[in-house]
Amino acid sequence: MKKIVLTVVAMLSMTTSTFAGNEVVNKKDAFILNENIESLTKYLNLNEQQAKDAKDIHTLLCQDLQKASEATGADRDMLIKLAFKRNYMYMHIALDFEQYSKYLRVLNATANNLGLNK
Repeated sequence: MKKIVLTVVAMLSMTTSTFAGNEVVNKKDAFILNENIESLTKYLNLNEQQAKDAKDIHTLLCQDLQKASEATGADRDMLIKLAFKRNYMYMHIALDFEQYSKYLRVLNATANNLGLNK
C-alpha cells in the first residue's frame, strides 16, 4: 500500500510540474493554456472517445479564456470563473470519477501557477 501511495504522489508531482510551467509575466499570456493533450490522455488513461472529448473541451476552455483576456476588471474575473465552471461540468460528464479527480488536480495546479485562481 505504501508503494502505491508513493507512486501516485510521484506521478502527481511529475505531472503537476510538467503542466504547470513558469509563472507568467504578461497577464494576457496567462489566459493561454498550452496543455499537451497527448500527455494528459496518457496520464488520465483515456480511451479514444474520451481523448476526443477532452480535446474539444480544452479547445472551448481556451476560447473562453481568450474572451476573458479581452475583458477588464470584475467582468474578467467573472468570465474566468464561468470558463472553468463550464470546463469542470463538461469534463465531469466525459470522465469517470478517478480520471476527473486527477484532471482537477492538474488543471487547478496549472491555473494556480498561471495566477488565474484567486
